[in-house]
Amino acid sequence: MTHLITCVAHNVGRITLNRPDVRNAFNDDVIAELTEAFKDMGKRDDVRCIVLAAEGSAFCAGADLNWMRRMADYSYDENLADAGKLAAMLHTIAICPKPTVARVQGDVYAGGTGLVAACDMAVASDLAQFCVSEVKIGLIPATISPYLIRAMGVRAAQRYWLTAERFSAAEAHRMGLVSEVTSIDALDAAVDKLCKQLCLASPDAVRATKKLIDAVVEKPITHELIAHTVKEIAVIRSTPQGKEGVQAFLQKRLPSWI
Repeated sequence: MTHLITCVAHNVGRITLNRPDVRNAFNDDVIAELTEAFKDMGKRDDVRCIVLAAEGSAFCAGADLNWMRRMADYSYDENLADAGKLAAMLHTIAICPKPTVARVQGDVYAGGTGLVAACDMAVASDLAQFCVSEVKIGLIPATISPYLIRAMGVRAAQRYWLTAERFSAAEAHRMGLVSEVTSIDALDAAVDKLCKQLCLASPDAVRATKKLIDAVVEKPITHELIAHTVKEIAVIRSTPQGKEGVQAFLQKRLPSWI
């Protein structure tokens, strides 16, 4: 039985967590399905951006309790393999060639915060609450940490990872984990507005820009980095979409990808 609802309409792919009875907590099956769904959507020519959403009152409550009960008896090697699959899922979302938007309608806990952080942007309802809760049960937010630290910053991580306090959508927005906060009634309109903007951009340029961000973020401005940026702009200018985009701009018409 699938735990996701997937669809594509108007160049927007939607991947929806569909386990509202367990607050969309994930287990090994959900992890495998999410990994494959993002790989599939990332390859599709008819998909220009991807929305990650959830059914029910919560966005994602982290790890499923039954899954955690099984893990309690795992050996070190079994834990290593299990955590590796979770890390691979997060990495698949983060490196997806299509821009990704988390639609956060409700509470987000533990590993669920990693799902939000792995997406390129997030729109949250003002009712949503967040919590990086691992230390309360003797664990650490290890596999989600690279994405969370980049999204929320070191100082916020030092507080909220160590205290496991809940924080509001407004606080998530202030620190950068969430891009925008709206009322629950305006959530879909805000997500749709982002998707429309993303669909106006050159697919090739979007893909290259995602790679560019990873290449330059928190890197020292060395001669090597400058050379890399020079090479990347030269490459994109030489591509069919790069040439088409410039010509469309100069001729005051829409580019062919719209």
